[in-house]
Amino acid sequence: MSDDLKYLRDRADLTDLINKYATGIDTRDWKLYRSIFADEVDIDFSSYSGQPGTRMKGDDWAAGVQMMLPGFDATQHLLANMVFDIRGDDAVVTVYMQAEHFLPNSQGDSSHTLGGYYTHKIKRGKSGWKIHATKLTVTWSRGNRHVYELARQRVAERNAKKAKGKKAR
Repeated sequence: MSDDLKYLRDRADLTDLINKYATGIDTRDWKLYRSIFADEVDIDFSSYSGQPGTRMKGDDWAAGVQMMLPGFDATQHLLANMVFDIRGDDAVVTVYMQAEHFLPNSQGDSSHTLGGYYTHKIKRGKSGWKIHATKLTVTWSRGNRHVYELARQRVAERNAKKAKGKKAR
């Protein structure tokens, strides 16, 4: 395969991987979402959360996302303007993002939107490309940030009901 063709194939594969990030979240396909991460992943969402980045198991990261996002009525993560730096089996992909989180409530606006970009560090292994590190850089936001806590509460309540139902059986 020529170098140009290999580069285009790598870009296509990386684009598919990055798109699975948004698709997995927004369709609540947690198996798909988990599939894009390495077994160990560095996560840095400090520009959103104020908490320092950390290394964790990919399973733990995916499970943590499931503790909040299913609590929204809807989310939509839009990704665009991908910039690729591919060097053999290592790649850095920077991608603009806009993430809408929708949850009607009595405590303010029904949504919160984040804008900015992700920087994904990706490695190719035996099972293909996997994200080994991701950093979210939020450059703007608008709306009711409290909807995140409401979504977490909603998921916790659902999980408690399920646990209580299993005990009753």
